[in-house]
Amino acid sequence: MSMPVTRHWTTADVRELIQEDRPWPRYELLDGELLVTPAPRGPHQTVAFEVCLLLDAYLSTARLGLATMSPADLELRPGTIMQPDVFVIPNGSVRVAGREAEWSDIRALMLAVEILSPGSLRNDRVLKRDFYLANNVEEYWIVDVDARAVERWRPTQETPELLRETLVWSPRDGDPLVIDLVALFARIEAKWKLIREL
Repeated sequence: MSMPVTRHWTTADVRELIQEDRPWPRYELLDGELLVTPAPRGPHQTVAFEVCLLLDAYLSTARLGLATMSPADLELRPGTIMQPDVFVIPNGSVRVAGREAEWSDIRALMLAVEILSPGSLRNDRVLKRDFYLANNVEEYWIVDVDARAVERWRPTQETPELLRETLVWSPRDGDPLVIDLVALFARIEAKWKLIREL
């Protein structure tokens, strides 16, 4: 959901909110607009976790970067704070001297992934997509659990690829990661069926 722009928010304002309310709701800042996302529901987190596991297993072998999940207040462009559900930080992209790296030190991503939810449609499909593709994110996925599909965006595309069966990710000319989307969505559904039966 998007908060009405009645004031111009700054990164300092949003970081203060994040510290007060950690870890939820999730606060993001885009062009002075505060985006507030309520705590995600179980299926959302299951999808994010499963996607992160697949990426982590692949990246552990390919050694191209690190897959992780939010909360993580990334400042890909000064004056913004974004928290993709899942994201991949490329190797060698964070260099700081004499201190531990902060989320705000990350300026580029190999991949950003958002899990679609009813309250995030406009933000994920328009605002965040445009932001990520214009700000050093090599690829952006929108996972739609209800449609059992992934929209894949790259900076050079005007329309997404809509993938329902297989997603092949080949970052940095490495060996590809092949994700069986049918199996992924079936695994997620099976997990939630078990939880409902408990």
